[in-house]
Amino acid sequence: MPRTPMSLLSPADQARLRGLRLMKAVALGALLVMAVIFVVAFALEDRYPWLGYVRAAAEGGMVGALADWFAVTALFRHPLGIPIPHTAIIPRRKDEIGRTLGEFVETNFLDSAVVREKLLSTRIAEKAGEWLRVSEHAESVAAEAATMATGVLRALSDDEVQDLISDLAREHLLDPEWGPTVGGWLDRVVTADAHRDAVDLGVDSIATWLHGNREAFSGLVSRRLPSWVPSVAMRLVDDTVYHEAITFIEAVQKDADHPARRAVDAYLRRLADNLQHDPATIGRLEEAKSAVFDSPRVRELATDAWNTAKSGLLRSLDDPESGLRRRLTEALIEIGSRLHADPALQRRVDDRITDAAVFLVGRYRHDIASIITDTVEKWDPAETTEKIELMVGRDLQYIRLNGTVVGALAGLAIYAIAHAVL
Repeated sequence: MPRTPMSLLSPADQARLRGLRLMKAVALGALLVMAVIFVVAFALEDRYPWLGYVRAAAEGGMVGALADWFAVTALFRHPLGIPIPHTAIIPRRKDEIGRTLGEFVETNFLDSAVVREKLLSTRIAEKAGEWLRVSEHAESVAAEAATMATGVLRALSDDEVQDLISDLAREHLLDPEWGPTVGGWLDRVVTADAHRDAVDLGVDSIATWLHGNREAFSGLVSRRLPSWVPSVAMRLVDDTVYHEAITFIEAVQKDADHPARRAVDAYLRRLADNLQHDPATIGRLEEAKSAVFDSPRVRELATDAWNTAKSGLLRSLDDPESGLRRRLTEALIEIGSRLHADPALQRRVDDRITDAAVFLVGRYRHDIASIITDTVEKWDPAETTEKIELMVGRDLQYIRLNGTVVGALAGLAIYAIAHAVL
């Protein structure tokens, strides 16, 4: 009988224990009934010869009940505490049972063919799609994903992440020379005339500024003239300069092949070539880069980037109505709808899942099965016996009942045959 107090057992185990005790009482009661019948029949057999049949049946029932009691008890402990050989099988051979069970699971359940057949017949993708396309389910998955992501973000060390961002920025962004890369990019832009729109935007911006800032030319040139020059002449000079600037910029706007545009193109080509091949130009760019991104500033940028990204993500993850959560839910619904409606996609997903599972099972099935072996080895023998007896002990008591009935019938049959023949 399990020795663990009822209060320490789970509700399911408590129910099993009550059922086990009830069946043990029933089996014991059947044995006692047979014993009483045997005593009565044995005492009155001389007076009533027909009680010989009853005595034989009761005798056979007692023998069967005792034999099966011994067999059932021998599985879990020594009968009557006597260390009879080949008894207390489960506690004595616990580790071997665990290894055998692990080998059985590994051979029969973790076989690649079995896993592949089961997964393909399950139609995982179709069922997952059917479930996921329901908005409530998609929202639940999104909420769980947000909870997990929030937990991960809060668990991360800010200093370590900032150090990582700083190291990555320095290794992949700051340490490499920018000149050749920027020069190559600029050369491709100029060759493809992709810079034209930028030049047009610059020219238009200058023209807009000139038209709106006439007063900026007042005194621009005239203040440099001698004082004896008449004021009318000074204003005429300023107006001439302003109008020439307007005329020039309008000409640049209208003429796609204006000399100023060609000069800009030539300058950009020279700059692209110098950035790629001129050590002096490359050095000046590296100096400028170092001045902008010195070590303390890189650390500050990494800190600001991480803090901003983290706080923004946490707010979005915590808010069910945030754009991130809504887009995640919509994406899950769309995935579910496609999985539900597209048989070809279902087959591809099922094949990928099956291949991955078969690979993992084939590679790690011994390790998976060893969980059973290692767990059983760690169990205390008495505790193992209690666990197994609670699980199957109630059903084993039926063996005792069956032994009582079969023994009684066998005893009656033997006695009847012997009486008839002899």
